[in-house]
Amino acid sequence: MNYLVGAFKPPCNIFISFADGRNRRQVPLKKENGKTVMAALFQNQENIVGEVVIEPIHGKKVEHNGVKIELLGQIELYFDRGNFYDFTSLVRELDVPGELYERKTYPFEFSTVEMPHESYNGVNVRLRYVLKVTVSRNYVRNIVEYQDFVPEITRSREIHRYTDSWFRKEVVSPGQDGTTLPLCCCHHYEVRNYTPPPSINNSIKMEVGIEDCLHIEFEYSKSKYHLKDVIIGKIYFLLVRIKLKNMELEIRRRESTGSGPNTYVETETLAKFELMDGAPVRGESIPIRLFLSPYELTPTYRNINNKFSVKYYLNLVLVDEEDRRYFKQQEITMYRILETS
Repeated sequence: MNYLVGAFKPPCNIFISFADGRNRRQVPLKKENGKTVMAALFQNQENIVGEVVIEPIHGKKVEHNGVKIELLGQIELYFDRGNFYDFTSLVRELDVPGELYERKTYPFEFSTVEMPHESYNGVNVRLRYVLKVTVSRNYVRNIVEYQDFVPEITRSREIHRYTDSWFRKEVVSPGQDGTTLPLCCCHHYEVRNYTPPPSINNSIKMEVGIEDCLHIEFEYSKSKYHLKDVIIGKIYFLLVRIKLKNMELEIRRRESTGSGPNTYVETETLAKFELMDGAPVRGESIPIRLFLSPYELTPTYRNINNKFSVKYYLNLVLVDEEDRRYFKQQEITMYRILETS
């Protein structure tokens, strides 16, 4: 039994590090189990430089048919779990076929990498970037060590299947087909892209209501907001003939995945902000001042590779004394600016 358990252990450890890892900014990366790890942060068009270290376990010899590193940008939909759509794929060959007897270091560099989309982990979709090191060797099954990239890498002691991408661990049993399959190590990093403030940012102004009962006018100072912005506006009551008891402003995120009959839409209410408590009167004006920084927002994503979209809405909700709800929803655009601190 001990022999069989030992047969499942990877024959070597694989480590990936970035050349500027000590100075590069780290950001939180939330995993499916709720835990948060720190991941290296990159932008579009950056050079990704580092080294791969392969270390045979207990001085054992590792025969291989070559070593390579891949930089992959991937989209995965929850309803098609395990199948990745690669929108970025770069490869660097690190070593020719041979044998490893001791620790060996391989430098790598990907220059001016196109990373057009930000990393995103949503309700039904995930967009991620990974570095994948593959040691090609004669073996009977895929043997995969799957980890997030963090500054201090924790070595996995189990054998994991690469297609099991949602941070779960699955022990793989060997087969008898004798096919050639690789030993791999995959590490994640975060990508954020920054947008300058828009040259045109029109205000939002609308009149809504119920005929002969309620007539209000709401105004927001602009229609495009950065992730740390402040929503400023006003609500004017032009006609009030129903008894209202409160009013609140919601921030909603709508995530759409798939297409046609396979389209899935998930709407999340990220924030609720009470604007008024009590009955308003005609001519009254209610100010709006909502800070966005406390909330976990992302930029707006519009039809990313025909796979998914993420949109944001301001939802104005009025509730009368009989708990009937009246609401008006308005789309806004979110973008990320470069943080100065």
